[in-house]
Amino acid sequence: MIYISNLIIPALVCMIAVHGLLAKRPIFEDFIRGAKEGLKTVVNILPTLVGLMIGTGVLRASGFLDVLAGWLSRLIPVALLPAQVLPVVLVKLFSSSAATGLALDVFKEFGPDSLSGRMVSIILSCTETVFYTMSVYFMSVKIKKTRYTLAGALLASLTGIVVSVVLAWNMAV
Repeated sequence: MIYISNLIIPALVCMIAVHGLLAKRPIFEDFIRGAKEGLKTVVNILPTLVGLMIGTGVLRASGFLDVLAGWLSRLIPVALLPAQVLPVVLVKLFSSSAATGLALDVFKEFGPDSLSGRMVSIILSCTETVFYTMSVYFMSVKIKKTRYTLAGALLASLTGIVVSVVLAWNMAV
């Protein structure tokens, strides 16, 4: 299986090149044109990416995230969702890498096999970076009216969080 997985990408590249040759397409010019369009997309979404990363860093460094998690922990029983998991849940909506950093903090303090560690691991794999994804994808194709996308994405993330908590508790029992 390792050999097959190592050959998939080179085989795919060769297949595309052969298809282009058979179709008598200018392969190199098509590649250059695609690379230019990709760079334009990167330039268009870069301000959004930088803003999201700075905003997440500010939330984390200022302590606002801990205050918000403390406030939310009053609403959600600690026996159901530990307080150290809440910042990961909140940050995951904006940045996967920042949420991974918070998860590593949970692993250092409580261990990866603890209830909190398992819960954080499952949450990171069952939820999406809603605001990051929406801003990047909608901005790259210039969509201004998102309709029900945010509500649907937040509902899907909430579902992922609930299922993650249930799975983590079932593993603990």
